[in-house]
Amino acid sequence: MNLCLLIWGFNSWSQELTLDEIRVRDPYIVAYEPTQTYYLYAQKQNRLDAIEDEVGVEVYRSKDLKTWVGPKSVFQAPEGFWGRQMVWAPEVHEYKGSYYLFVTFTSYDTLDTPGQSTAPQWKRGTQILRASHPEGPFELISKDSQTPPEWMCLDGSLWVEEETPYMVFCHEWAQIEDGTIDVIELSDDLAKAVSDSQVLFSATSIPWVRSLADTGYKHHGYVTDGNFIYETKNGKLIMIWSSFGPEGYALIQAVSDSGKIHGPWRQIEKPLFKAHGGHGMIFKTFEGQLMLSFHQPNSGKLERAQLFEIKDKGDHIALKDKIK
Repeated sequence: MNLCLLIWGFNSWSQELTLDEIRVRDPYIVAYEPTQTYYLYAQKQNRLDAIEDEVGVEVYRSKDLKTWVGPKSVFQAPEGFWGRQMVWAPEVHEYKGSYYLFVTFTSYDTLDTPGQSTAPQWKRGTQILRASHPEGPFELISKDSQTPPEWMCLDGSLWVEEETPYMVFCHEWAQIEDGTIDVIELSDDLAKAVSDSQVLFSATSIPWVRSLADTGYKHHGYVTDGNFIYETKNGKLIMIWSSFGPEGYALIQAVSDSGKIHGPWRQIEKPLFKAHGGHGMIFKTFEGQLMLSFHQPNSGKLERAQLFEIKDKGDHIALKDKIK
């Protein structure tokens, strides 16, 4: 067994890495105030030396956002679990004293998607797990996804408004062609959905969005990916999300001027990134600097976490400097 696998197998923190050495899609960072520690979550299958049966989520930690140690396993999908084909987009939220891991799982079971040319279409959804600490271990709080089980869904994220928890998620293009970003109310313990889903907007609500077929992909459909909500200093809500435009995978902003999750939402036509702007999220450093994390590029096992300083402009965010 090589040293890297040995380190992982013992869940040790002894392996030091830079972000350039960590392959990760959809990088999600938690700034944990009690120990002044940053945590970066990743799906195990992304790691270049991952073992085939490693289906789950792992975490790296850092004190300065530059040197990271890990990975440490925080969830391993058990045998017989419904979503063992693929794991995507893990993110962790503190809620009422516990930490909740939102993960998109894909099954080997297929869904009926009438009218769509792409086949097969896999059962896919976001499921929520719970732990007492950001390092886990995280445990399932339900048997199935909190997104509608009969839908192809991904990238579920938590938003709490007036003490009511919501999941914001993507209803995938592969099932409905024009992908949407939806919101659904969750129970107080986050274990189940307690409302019908409401569409916030579709991929084609921004005029320059392109079908996958126009980007060289073999299937037709308009993508919604990677939604994340941030409340500005002026009380507006910004949603960053990703889709495909004329130059590739773009990172986009939408704004709810009402300051409410149900909108209405309007798109900011100028993207934050025109290409390779994959699945972003926003956090603050312990010094109070607002940061954007996303993966770049969007292909070829080359994905790495990119960190940019950003500025809250009241009704949008603006890029500042990349962290070296």
